[in-house]
Amino acid sequence: MTDISAPDTDSLGIFERYLTLWVALAMIAGIAIGALAPGLVDTIASAEIASINLVVAVLIWAMVYPMMVSVDFGAVVGVARQPRGLLITLAVNWLIKPFSMALLAVLFFDHVFAPWITPEDAAQYIAGLILLGAAPCTAMVFVWSQLTRGDATYTLVQVSVNDLIMVVAFAPIVAFLLGVTDITVPWETLVLATLLYVVLPLIAGMLTRRALGSQQAIDGFSARIKPLSIIGLIATVAILFGLQGEVILNRPLIILLIAVPIVIQSYGIFALAYGAAYALKVPHRIAAPCAMIGTSNFFELAVAVAISLFGLNSGAALATVVGVLVEVPVMLSLVAFANRTRQNFPEVQS
Repeated sequence: MTDISAPDTDSLGIFERYLTLWVALAMIAGIAIGALAPGLVDTIASAEIASINLVVAVLIWAMVYPMMVSVDFGAVVGVARQPRGLLITLAVNWLIKPFSMALLAVLFFDHVFAPWITPEDAAQYIAGLILLGAAPCTAMVFVWSQLTRGDATYTLVQVSVNDLIMVVAFAPIVAFLLGVTDITVPWETLVLATLLYVVLPLIAGMLTRRALGSQQAIDGFSARIKPLSIIGLIATVAILFGLQGEVILNRPLIILLIAVPIVIQSYGIFALAYGAAYALKVPHRIAAPCAMIGTSNFFELAVAVAISLFGLNSGAALATVVGVLVEVPVMLSLVAFANRTRQNFPEVQS
């Protein structure tokens, strides 16, 4: 069992202390619910607008809100005095990650796994992985940042700048790597996800801070609502695995094959960003979230584009879904590693 927050474990609640166990149980429960109560899963799946599942959106909102309460808006201007973390995030996300994912996808599906899959399926899986690689995370980064005691204000700036770049860079990068010129970015998905996962929680956090007044009151409130993030994460995992339970049970080998390059990419990108942050003496509260943003993916956007380009039942859509399933356990292991290596980073940037 992984202790995801090695420092100060005595202060952790039962949800945080045994988070890996709860997530594992949520995966099992989700698959079981998908098999035993397909009607319930279909109802949840149908609650969708612009490829955003509203039930999952509410849960992610619950995960993000506690961290937004911790954002000190007066300190946003101070981010400019510590640009290294932001520069690492942008360089890894946009100059390296999409291309390394494409390289790994081609290596595995055109060569390593070629004896077990058809060329047509291989092309689909490669396309799906490219879409994942070109869509760095938005919402879940706030959860990983909170679990690593990241700087809430700096994380918000990192995510916001990343999203602005994604608006103009996503389609050209995908078009170049897929060799498809008529990429239609699902703007409804992009805008709605940003509103639900960033703007609304940010406004709620700002209003909450204003209502509470003192920093002491804000800290006390943040401590009380922090379990919301963990509960939201566990419930989200259960729903995601419930929605994909049939695919997992019916095509376990394909799921495993698709997961291999995703896992290698995730650990490789994290090592690159985290190592760069260490070399540049970036404080841990900035280094951990900066490495997490590139490692995690904006799966709603990737899934929506895969469906619009290749169809709902395509191999490309399946590959993006596998990215969702792989992400949580991989990210939890990286959270654990980041917390265990905290002491190797400076407290302040030199």
